[in-house]
Amino acid sequence: MYDYYLGGKDNFRVDREAAREILRDVPELFQTARENRSFLRRAVRDLAKSGIDQFVDIGAGLPTQGNVHEVAERYVPCSRVVYVDNDPTVLSHARALLARERKTLVIKADARSPDLLDRVRQLRLIDFTRPVAVLLVAVLHFISDDEDPAAIIGRLRSVLAPGSHVVIAHGTRSAGGVAVDAMTNTYRRATAPVYLRYPEQIEDFFAGFTLIDPGASYLPWWRPDPESDLSDATRWHFGGVARLDS
Repeated sequence: MYDYYLGGKDNFRVDREAAREILRDVPELFQTARENRSFLRRAVRDLAKSGIDQFVDIGAGLPTQGNVHEVAERYVPCSRVVYVDNDPTVLSHARALLARERKTLVIKADARSPDLLDRVRQLRLIDFTRPVAVLLVAVLHFISDDEDPAAIIGRLRSVLAPGSHVVIAHGTRSAGGVAVDAMTNTYRRATAPVYLRYPEQIEDFFAGFTLIDPGASYLPWWRPDPESDLSDATRWHFGGVARLDS
């Protein structure tokens, strides 16, 4: 569905039908997906420019234009990237599209798995004794409170070196009413349940890290490009980038 939101071609009829159902009540659906993707690219760009050259993208989804490895390599040509996803369809597409990439790997794993980063380490591509950026973009809102997303982030934090960063983007309940109901009800039937949260709940996920400027915010306002027009920006996604100091 997310690939369809972004105008991609790697989606199925059931995805398109479910997306159109949401679109009736959330006309800004495609726009907010683009905002989410734009935030990802800006975050990776700024981290790469600051010297980060290792990225682990958890819940990466289908490869599309402006992927993490493409953005990172633009600023740090030796960047190394591991994409993680638990969807077999995503994995088969990703491996085919990334077959020629030497410093980019794709593995099947779930964000909930306690040994997730151990599995990444076994690939011998990412050096966890040095700073790594872990991306959790549009994935934590598929994890219920019972599955404890804060504990998942805590496990990741415990094995990261100082100077590492976490990037979080999460769907919010800020739109309220019919729009939120349409989003949650359709995802419950179409793919996996989605658990939209309030901004203050999302900001709590950065516990143990230090948020970098401008802190946690609705995504369009996180370091927008100079040419950005924010007059009709949405408040569907909230997040930020934070650093592990020690």
